[in-house]
Amino acid sequence: MDEVWRFLEAYHVPVYFSPEAAAAYKAAGLKGYWMGYFASRSAPLGAPGPEVVTATFYNFAPRRAARALPDAWALCPPARVLEARLEAADQTLRRLLGDLVDTPEVAEAAGLARQAAQACPAQGRALSAAHAALPVPDQPHLALWWAASVLREFRGDGHIAALVSGGLDGCECCVVSRALGAAPDDFGEQRGWNGDEWQAAVQRLTARGWLTPDGALTDQGRDGRAAIEDTTDRSAAAPLRALGGDATARLTECLRPLAHRIVDSGGAAPFPTALTIRPTT
Repeated sequence: MDEVWRFLEAYHVPVYFSPEAAAAYKAAGLKGYWMGYFASRSAPLGAPGPEVVTATFYNFAPRRAARALPDAWALCPPARVLEARLEAADQTLRRLLGDLVDTPEVAEAAGLARQAAQACPAQGRALSAAHAALPVPDQPHLALWWAASVLREFRGDGHIAALVSGGLDGCECCVVSRALGAAPDDFGEQRGWNGDEWQAAVQRLTARGWLTPDGALTDQGRDGRAAIEDTTDRSAAAPLRALGGDATARLTECLRPLAHRIVDSGGAAPFPTALTIRPTT
């Protein structure tokens, strides 16, 4: 099942980094990358303030969201943000997929992924439930993107619950990701944490036995992170279990060439993570 999550993420994630998205959000009236990011991802919730977005996105410093919200909603109401986001997804996927965008496999994958997305329990999954409440686009490549968005936020909501129960706060989980080599050197700065906050998180993790004095993960840290990932996997199983093993395998096979084309066309996230590295064959 790991493959299907990687492929779904590869299909979803380009909208956060593509030039088409930057242009669409600028045309809609939003200012700068982070305003576009926070507004577009949180618009399904309505017009949330920075406190709600900090809570639901989890690994960002509160000041990062506060620089974008609520100002974004005065410049561009949520309904228009969602229109721009869908326009960006359409243009981005058409460029990255090329001749694959209108294949029968895209339509088949859209149908299967939609079944899985509609089987996601809503309880405790604020972002996933909000995305699931949006209308399903008519075009298959966008219907697939809608489903991928719901499913990735479903998994993400569960991951946040696992981080909370595992005792990692928003800055600490960034430090652990950096120590694993799954995030760039400036990851803390990207997420809005200042140097003092980052070092305080390092000190807490070192005192807890998760990090060595030179900042490497200890066996305890690796085991703790693995337990969080195992919990995330278990809590993400419901939609694929509802879809069934054969249909999940078929969804994976339909997504495989799409994910490979997207990554090979330069559509992957600009740093390696478990979900955005080049999909395995």
